[in-house]
Amino acid sequence: MRKFFYILLILVQTQVWADDRVWQKVSEDGNHDLDNAALLLLQNPKDVFKAVPADYPGIGNQVDWVRALAENAIVPRSQLSDTTEVNVLDLDIIMDATGEMALVRFPHKAHTEWLDCTNCHDKLFKKVAGGNPVNMFSILAGEYCGRCHGAVAFPLTECRRCHSESRKTFKGKAGAQPGPGKVYPVVTEQKVVK
Repeated sequence: MRKFFYILLILVQTQVWADDRVWQKVSEDGNHDLDNAALLLLQNPKDVFKAVPADYPGIGNQVDWVRALAENAIVPRSQLSDTTEVNVLDLDIIMDATGEMALVRFPHKAHTEWLDCTNCHDKLFKKVAGGNPVNMFSILAGEYCGRCHGAVAFPLTECRRCHSESRKTFKGKAGAQPGPGKVYPVVTEQKVVK
């Protein structure tokens, strides 16, 4: 019985920790001009992404960017100019104009650890509560959050990443939340939150 348990444990661990992510080569993905000589200068996603923490399999670019940053697997340049002052802001914003979906929790910290505030303010978002008519139609059209999500950040099909606060259990008011911000666990499944 004990031998069976150890074999089962090894199988479970192998299943959980196996990195079976697959990416298409840039020459085969249908997004790049095969006649362009610069194609040879591009790295294939597998060569770049295998070294960083895995995200939920088969979703987006399959990289957990927040965990990659926290584990120092990546060290992004935080600003283009050496004179830019980078301010990490540990402040979450709760958005409640979400219809019947769960509330949206926007974590500033996960964004400001590698993006300067001017990337979003005041070009994409006004720095005033209720000053941004954010909705899924505009996001899907590439506005607001859609400027990055669906392009370089996790895709918009990952609803529960943003719609993460249950209306039933959330205590408090929408808007800025007292810090520190919420710590997000590693994503392992697409849960439905209502």
